[in-house]
Amino acid sequence: MIDLIKLRHDLHRDPEMGLSLPRTAQMLAQILDDAGLQVTRDIGGSGFVATLNAGTAKSAIAFRADMDALPIQEANDGPYKSQTEGLFHGCGHDGHSTMLLGAALQLAARNDLDRTVHFLFQADEETGHGAQAMIDDGLFDLFDIAQVFGLHNMPNMELGQFATQTGPFCAFEDNFDIHITGVGGHASMPEAGIDPIVIGSQIVGQLQTIPSRSVSAKDHAVVSVTEFITDGARNILASNVHLLGDCRGFTDETSETIQSRMRTIADGCAQAFGATAHVEYETSFRPLVNDNTATNAAVNAAQSVGSVNAQYGRVGFSEDFAAFLQHRPGNFILMGNGTSGANAWPLHNPQYDFNDDAILHGIKYWETLALTA
Repeated sequence: MIDLIKLRHDLHRDPEMGLSLPRTAQMLAQILDDAGLQVTRDIGGSGFVATLNAGTAKSAIAFRADMDALPIQEANDGPYKSQTEGLFHGCGHDGHSTMLLGAALQLAARNDLDRTVHFLFQADEETGHGAQAMIDDGLFDLFDIAQVFGLHNMPNMELGQFATQTGPFCAFEDNFDIHITGVGGHASMPEAGIDPIVIGSQIVGQLQTIPSRSVSAKDHAVVSVTEFITDGARNILASNVHLLGDCRGFTDETSETIQSRMRTIADGCAQAFGATAHVEYETSFRPLVNDNTATNAAVNAAQSVGSVNAQYGRVGFSEDFAAFLQHRPGNFILMGNGTSGANAWPLHNPQYDFNDDAILHGIKYWETLALTA
């Protein structure tokens, strides 16, 4: 067995981002190839599938780990600190890849596994493109997959604890850009122009009526304007304003409601002042919905490792794994990363670090799931 902690530190020290992860993918794929798994490369950029054919059971399942890092400067010091400026594993994907690889090696060494397991190593989870890229490259055509499972570490949750639930679990993420076109001019003569900043300010306020007045209180919706960009200056009225932002919820219906109301609000506010507004709206992450049967299997496997909250409730972040669940039933589960030090800092924080002590918990979870799901 290879030294998994050393491997994780190697991945952390030399992170890669996006769809192209040549070193990361090659290193992981070669280890699995050498262990006798059948490796299919270039499925979704640098993504690859390592297949373990064992026994006669026809029900093949898939386990997924993400491999990509984040464009953040790491604030930690230590022997395995990121050596790439402005890039580091601030979400624990180095740990996810290590755990899945370790589970594949453990299962390959057993003689009681009676099924085929596909280990999916995915690129570019962070921008929401990697899972769909694997699907577009024929993942579900090339591999007979009945169920698909994913796992993510959770800071400030005790080691050995797991959390999931049936049904909607992770939110969708929609992004928007509202372009308001007015008439710029001299700041001393606002009556001669049409000020898009005033219009934009009206729109920002009105957008908050969508969650409070257009979405049922029993549902969940967030509309956040995160950027307000103008082409004005200290003494120049802007001609153009861009409002950029982020929307969250748990159903396609909520996404459609937000988009429809946003277009109505933007058009109405702009027309009231004699300006125009154009809304660009797109979905980056679909809502993640866990299947009941797969979730029961995941809960049973987690119970063999530690404790599990099977009714954890919905979480507001988004997860690219949702794209796989649009095509096959499955489950996504959270696993404790520890409650102290760097292991407790939030995901995507410069001081976060994956907990090496969690590696064995993850391996045992995957191994048990392969034997029992």
